[in-house]
Amino acid sequence: MIHRVYIDTSVIGGCIDNEFKEWSGKLFNEFRNGRKVAVISDITLDELDLAPGKVQKILKQIPEKFLEIVESNQDTEQLARYYIVSGAITEKFYLDGLHIAIATCYNVNVLASWNFRHIVNLDKIRKYNSVNLEQGYNILEIRSPRDIVKFEENEIQ
Repeated sequence: MIHRVYIDTSVIGGCIDNEFKEWSGKLFNEFRNGRKVAVISDITLDELDLAPGKVQKILKQIPEKFLEIVESNQDTEQLARYYIVSGAITEKFYLDGLHIAIATCYNVNVLASWNFRHIVNLDKIRKYNSVNLEQGYNILEIRSPRDIVKFEENEIQ
């Protein structure tokens, strides 16, 4: 089974950031080689429009057959609002919640992000998943690219 990994903009930009490029690069290698499918949203594409050109080009390295583009909709927007109402996230960071809601509604295997403040944060993950369960959705795995790639490498050995 090929895992579907929702990636936010931080993972894409991480490919050129000294702190994150090793692990973002390894994850992108897995996308290029077809070991995983990258899932991005229209929100990610909108955010990329504001990024430097070299960041925008990174996404083009993934073959189309290993890249899935999904769209926000009424369900994802409503779920993101529930995150705000529950206190998991504030209105100011609605788009971070929308990334999580999109990944949840589209049933990806894991969401990858380098955003440790609002996304890859144990307390927040618990709150997001509490809302997900209350609203009838599955629990969403949320990890950094390093956790995803390292976990996979350990399974293979």
